[in-house]
Amino acid sequence: MLHQHDRNRADTIDYLQSMLGQLKMMADSEGFDMLAYLIDMAHLEARDLDRLNQPAGQGGPGRKR
Repeated sequence: MLHQHDRNRADTIDYLQSMLGQLKMMADSEGFDMLAYLIDMAHLEARDLDRLNQPAGQGGPGRKR
């Protein structure tokens, strides 16, 4: 069971992943290659944080999306 702080952290990571994904699509569509690349790196970092934040047995490290 997640504590409230952990739940808030997970919600924040999920939100960041979603927003970064949308920002990357916007940057790609405008041809902002370097910006899209940097946003993609942040998106990957948020995904990795999400994986590390998962409780054991619920898609922790090594989980595939």
